[in-house]
Amino acid sequence: MREFLQKYKHGWVLFYMIFYLIWFFYLENRTNIISKTIHITLDDKIPFNEWFIIPYMIWFAYVTAAVLYFFFTSKEDYYKCTAFLFIGMSICLLIYTIWPSSQNLRPTTFTHDNIATHLVQYIYSIDTPTNICPSIHVYNTIGVHISVLQSEKLRKNAIIRYGSLITAILICLSTVFLKQHSVFDGICAILLSSVMYIVVYKINYSHLLARYRAKKDESVVY
Repeated sequence: MREFLQKYKHGWVLFYMIFYLIWFFYLENRTNIISKTIHITLDDKIPFNEWFIIPYMIWFAYVTAAVLYFFFTSKEDYYKCTAFLFIGMSICLLIYTIWPSSQNLRPTTFTHDNIATHLVQYIYSIDTPTNICPSIHVYNTIGVHISVLQSEKLRKNAIIRYGSLITAILICLSTVFLKQHSVFDGICAILLSSVMYIVVYKINYSHLLARYRAKKDESVVY
């Protein structure tokens, strides 16, 4: 057990989820707040389709599988993946706190009566149409796919690479076809993920730190 804990001590990062869930459920249960209703014209042109509940639910396995894979195979990829996800999720929660958002896109009746509509109704019952912009569902999906493309091992596997891309696209589409999010929420998630991609994957912090130390040493000498 001691060897296992020593080998996988980087798991401490996952304790962030306790902090996240407390903050998230606090926001979900807030009352007496004025929220901004998110809606754009394109939302009205997208039909409701209950079968998108399948990729929507796959999201949970998609994100979890990626984090666990990197947890057991690559500390560097794991830290970058979780940094991308957790920092972005915190930014989303901060935005929800300062600028509450909601939507009224959900259908009140369903044309079909099948297992898919039953699952959609269940999701509606446990997930309020609030705290939606940017979409964490879309943001995390993009983050996982980026982590796959940045992985030395995974990006060389065409099946995983393209499979991840197709899965990511379907998950993102599911948020609007299930009327869980406005298209605007997804656009904001894309913008946030673009910034976080630069912050997490493009900036060479080791190089910046080395330059800072070099300059600091020079100033001490002079």
